[in-house]
Amino acid sequence: MNGRRRARVFTALILVFAVLLAFLVSNYRLFQFTMVVAYAIAILGLDMLTGYTGQISLGHGAFYAVGAYTAAILMANFDVPYWVTLPPAALICAGFGFAFGFPALRLGGLYLALATFALAIAVPQLLKYKLFEDWTGGVQGIVVSKPDPPFGLPLSQDQWLYLFTLAIGITLFALARNLLRGRIGLAMRAVRDHALAAEAMGIDIALLKTSTFALSAMYTGIAGALGAIAVQFVAPDSFSVFLSITLFVGLIVGGITSLLGAVFGAMFIVFIPNLADQISKAAPGAIYGVILIAFLYLLPAGFAGLLRRQRRIIQARTQPARALGPTPAKATGDIKAGN
Repeated sequence: MNGRRRARVFTALILVFAVLLAFLVSNYRLFQFTMVVAYAIAILGLDMLTGYTGQISLGHGAFYAVGAYTAAILMANFDVPYWVTLPPAALICAGFGFAFGFPALRLGGLYLALATFALAIAVPQLLKYKLFEDWTGGVQGIVVSKPDPPFGLPLSQDQWLYLFTLAIGITLFALARNLLRGRIGLAMRAVRDHALAAEAMGIDIALLKTSTFALSAMYTGIAGALGAIAVQFVAPDSFSVFLSITLFVGLIVGGITSLLGAVFGAMFIVFIPNLADQISKAAPGAIYGVILIAFLYLLPAGFAGLLRRQRRIIQARTQPARALGPTPAKATGDIKAGN
């Protein structure tokens, strides 16, 4: 079995296991796994921007908030079905990201990080502003209802919402895989590695960066909409700067430029805080910090780096050695035959 076929079998097994989770765990665990899928989509969007294009962002919590509020406002104020809210959330966040990407073209490195950090600070405050209270609910936020399974399916609300979110996640990951492994993905990596060389090869750097910003914001906005539907509540304080930092931590822990790493990073930011709280009720933040530091020390390249290393080891052990010439025994036999 070659490497590509093994990867397909491994992916199929993961997908089957992910679907079976809906019938194997409790409703609370299903809620957590639903949030894992939502955060994985958001981390994937951040990875496109930071990992593939090299633009550091500490403000993706703002796009997550915009997507969440778009879904909540449409559901609560206009009685729009939950699944219809995803395209508007995607379009609004894509436009927001494209608009922010233009002034960000003049920035890079730490300056861009600070600009996006300011965005993460500003958006929650704007959501509390009196001018938008009729839409956003102010500091009280908005409550939405959890959707029921369609067509009378024998599923609980949590099971259906998890399977729906999983289907959206699989679709978005498949689209991202095709995009990043194609010419656009190569152009992103070229801009990240050497912008001048990429420009000399004819790549429109300005258009690529702004488009990547829009695509990244769109993915994060969809994740925010799915998260709002799962949590059933949105409020400005739920989207503080800490959310942007959390998404960035998930990116680093999972591993940059890795689709599977986004899933591992999402699992880390969902489950590790609960584990830290179980270890110490008095100082869960300190325990979380110790776990994070230990993880980064042991796996500096994240989960994705560990998987790549294990894959190389397995390939080295299973792949037959390619002889550069005849073996010593064969060469000796040929000499004797010649004599």
